[in-house]
Amino acid sequence: MEKEILPPEVGSLIADLWAQGMRLVHMVVTPGWRQNQILIILGLMVLAWLLRLLTASWVQDWTRARDGWPKWRLRMMVQLRRRLALIYFAFGIWVVYGVMQQVTWPSRSYIIGIVATLVTAWLVIAMLSRLVQNRTLRRILTWTLWIYATLYALELVDDVERFLDTLAVQVGTLRLSVLTAVKALLLLSALLVAARLGTQATSRSLTGNDDISPSMRVLVIKAVQVLLYGLAALIGIRALGFDLSGLALLSGAIGVGIGFGLQKVVSNLVSGIIILLDRSIKPGDVISLGDTFGWIDSLGARYVSVVTRDGREYLIPNEDLITSQVVNWSHTNKFVRLDLKFGTSYGDDPHEVRKVAIEAAKNVARVLTHPTPPVCHIVGFGDSSVDYVLRFWITDPSDGLTNIRGNVFLALWDAFKANGISIPFPQREVRVLGDAPLAAAEREAV
Repeated sequence: MEKEILPPEVGSLIADLWAQGMRLVHMVVTPGWRQNQILIILGLMVLAWLLRLLTASWVQDWTRARDGWPKWRLRMMVQLRRRLALIYFAFGIWVVYGVMQQVTWPSRSYIIGIVATLVTAWLVIAMLSRLVQNRTLRRILTWTLWIYATLYALELVDDVERFLDTLAVQVGTLRLSVLTAVKALLLLSALLVAARLGTQATSRSLTGNDDISPSMRVLVIKAVQVLLYGLAALIGIRALGFDLSGLALLSGAIGVGIGFGLQKVVSNLVSGIIILLDRSIKPGDVISLGDTFGWIDSLGARYVSVVTRDGREYLIPNEDLITSQVVNWSHTNKFVRLDLKFGTSYGDDPHEVRKVAIEAAKNVARVLTHPTPPVCHIVGFGDSSVDYVLRFWITDPSDGLTNIRGNVFLALWDAFKANGISIPFPQREVRVLGDAPLAAAEREAV
């Protein structure tokens, strides 16, 4: 007795597909209403393509003129413009299908109805798939839904499901089939998209809430993100047929692994939670850590992003912000005092120097004149000059410290020059002693 080469389900599916293909060929070559429907569909395709050529440039110009529209709406218009031919075809074929359903027998528009359903499904899937940002995941989801919509329109879903269910792997009590894997993948993709949309909605709602501090906003957003993505992963694993109760056996091994191999990672995670809870730093704060001076751009689970004035972005581990000395220039308030040291000649009146220095600092932008105006004090008598310190306050350290210091120094230079105040520099007199008289006598003898 000869063994069958293919399982009965596979042979049945191939036979059905072959029958559908032969039926389609028969409809094309045989005159009648089936052939007429195919000709109508081809004519609508040509008409949709011509309409796209006529209106594509107008739609593009109209979209560019929408200056006040949000970005998501403009992106949607771009996607619609790329699919103008498909939209025109879908609209036209539904109109033709509706008219033919009213004026003739329903069987004479059966093929048109199938094609209309397929085109509409393809269009909806193409638009909704743009919600998935990951390109690979978007392609997998798009092709899977397109195939399912095609099989549904051709009434082949049950046959294909039976065939995919036969392609299975048995591991102990777990039976994993291709059908189960496809369903789990689709479910996981949908849950991931829903989790991302939920996280974005939470972020938008919290961003405009002034009653919540920036650090608490980040903490709530991170908590919602972990919760939603964690639920999506658990549901996806459960959809594959895995028993989640068995994961409890791995908790001890995971704990040992965390204790030895992931100390730094866990330390940074815990430090990040502490930073968010105690609100010691928050997005927008200006900090100094060692040689790094910049403002907090974002708070991550493992690191903090600090952007400096020269455009460099430093990713500082959260643990360093907990264990090291951090200067937060805007922790309780944004008032920052800066000191400038300079010296003038002993021949200049110190009272006049202080007055001129204070007035020069007041005329510089960003320097506060109220409630803490600039002050100037004598701090010592040096070898070549009288030493002063000029102290002034600003409220925008994120705009830079070096530039405001430079502007105040330039203001001092101009003010001193206008008022005849000199800035001395060290001078030295060199006298040659010892053999100098003997050398002079020898030159006179010659």
